[in-house]
Amino acid sequence: MTAAKKIKEPLIRIAKRTELTKRQTMLLRFGSVALALVAGGLFILAIGTNPFEAYATIISGAFRSAMAVQGTVKICIPLLISALGITLAFKMKFWNIGAEGQIIMGAIFASYFALFHSDLPHWLLLLIMFLAGSIGGGLWGLIPAFFKAKFGTNETLFTLMLNYIALDIIIFLRDGPWADPESGGFPKIARFDKNAQLDQVFGVHSGWIAAVIIAVFVFVYLKFTKSGYEISVVSESHATARYAGMNPKKIMLKTMFISGAICGIGGMVQATGSDMTLATSVAGGVGFTAIIVAWLAKLNPFGIMVVSFLFAVLEKGSSVLQSSFGLSSYCSDVLQGIILFFVLACEFFIRYKFVVRKNSKEVAE
Repeated sequence: MTAAKKIKEPLIRIAKRTELTKRQTMLLRFGSVALALVAGGLFILAIGTNPFEAYATIISGAFRSAMAVQGTVKICIPLLISALGITLAFKMKFWNIGAEGQIIMGAIFASYFALFHSDLPHWLLLLIMFLAGSIGGGLWGLIPAFFKAKFGTNETLFTLMLNYIALDIIIFLRDGPWADPESGGFPKIARFDKNAQLDQVFGVHSGWIAAVIIAVFVFVYLKFTKSGYEISVVSESHATARYAGMNPKKIMLKTMFISGAICGIGGMVQATGSDMTLATSVAGGVGFTAIIVAWLAKLNPFGIMVVSFLFAVLEKGSSVLQSSFGLSSYCSDVLQGIILFFVLACEFFIRYKFVVRKNSKEVAE
């Protein structure tokens, strides 16, 4: 005879949801934003500030004047370009966590011409710097793709480690061959000549034009080109791609070069449009934030434009909140983190749900 044995399931487990309707998804997202505002408001209240005044300051801080709007757009530009760059890799399910390093290498390659060939005609110099930035970022993205294709290495760890190597290269250049001789011993690289700086368009450096062009390019590339179709096939199955006559390794190498090249352009734009020099802060965490932006926008180039701008509004408004109320810089970081936590949690609950155990199962022994 067989005896029945009770097997207890976990009290709470995670289960995949059946696909939600668009209406349910939108309600869940609006709910997450509302909860984020409430949680953020409680935090603001706890530190002795009126939440309504604080939120009003964040919005007005990003839009209260032409200069404020220009500042918001400047924050948005490198974030948008970087998010567009990693979108190509993510579409292929190549987890490119190295946008920071690719931004830095793009800035380094472009800075060489800004520092040592600034006597070239302005438009020719800028064109060369754009090309140099894209090549620098592209080569830095190509390295992990080569090792992934050749030896099957883990691209997440590889791209992540390359970020720190790129940062150390800037430090080496800053303290060594590219050190500013007029810095008085302070470790820095000389400010770029005006001829090597991006021109202003509507009060903002022309990098925003490059960002819009790149967004259109990425959309067309993914949606209407053969290469975009190959990326979608490779993302589903390398075996299917090979069966269809594609070469997954070549597609991986090409896509990662383009992904890194776009991020490299972001570095060139930041160095020549905002910083006017090459500094260790040229990436400033943008490459990591870009990952969140790309995922929240569902890897949609035009959605990335919207999400990037909202992030820029939050960052610019939070800095104004900090100065207006005399808050610590950490307070604005905590507020941003609370809001992002709820928004990202929403994406989790769109796909999964918690299931509470009802009773134990019985199996025959």
